[in-house]
Amino acid sequence: MMKKSLSGELLAEFIGTLILIFIGAGCVAGLVLSGATYSQWEISVIWGLGVTMAIYITGAVSGTHINPAVTIALMIYRDFPRRKVLPYIISQVAGAFSGAALVYTMYREAFIEFEQQTGILRGSMESIQTAGIFSTYPQSYLSNLQALFIEIVITAFLLMVIFAVTDERNVNAPKGKYAPFAALLIGLTIAIIGSSFGTLTGFAMNPARDFGPKLFTAIAGWGSVGIPGPNYYFWVPIVGPVIGGITGGFIYDFAIRKNIAEADDVVPEEIQQLSADEEKLRPILKEEN
Repeated sequence: MMKKSLSGELLAEFIGTLILIFIGAGCVAGLVLSGATYSQWEISVIWGLGVTMAIYITGAVSGTHINPAVTIALMIYRDFPRRKVLPYIISQVAGAFSGAALVYTMYREAFIEFEQQTGILRGSMESIQTAGIFSTYPQSYLSNLQALFIEIVITAFLLMVIFAVTDERNVNAPKGKYAPFAALLIGLTIAIIGSSFGTLTGFAMNPARDFGPKLFTAIAGWGSVGIPGPNYYFWVPIVGPVIGGITGGFIYDFAIRKNIAEADDVVPEEIQQLSADEEKLRPILKEEN
């Protein structure tokens, strides 16, 4: 049997993150550039399904972290090897960068036509409208600290779900032949987060998903609109999700997981029923004796 290699895992993380941006940013490009009509729910579902498809394609190799916040949380709470953390993150950022480049290449003529029709000069503040196809920007009424808080909270919730649906001790987590449904549940979680709070910050929840495309836009003509971004926003979708991931893992492990009964402590339902029947029969047996 062939053993997993680190290079294979890194390639899987690269491909998985590329798929995420390929599907998600492709959807937003269709919305902004081609007049596609998507609701916030539909956009969020597409992003979520992008994650689900990435898990199905690459999960058997790398576990499909495709998110530094997940990788760091797994290192802290699930003994993911420290030596793999930085290589995983680099692969994730590279995959997101490449996914953005691929979407741009496919929509290149649409970008040019949109800019000509609207008169938006790439690299101007108005070009946030097109830079936002690839990465996230907050609503103008939010400060960086407010946006940071939002990213911490929504990423914490995402990590709680990821930990829950992959926890063998959790009786409600899909197991055995139902284990593949965990990918759907994670995708659905991203969709409901995006629908509930995506209009605030763009629901990055993933430093690689945001920084890789921002790096691409900075190189591809958007300049400072990409990095450092308006009000130096670029650091918020990096720091917020990392803090949120650590927070979510902590909440799940120390508020939920530690209170789940160990397998040895759980009395099977059949035994419980036998004990109950025995209690009912005990008075009858005493009378007979």
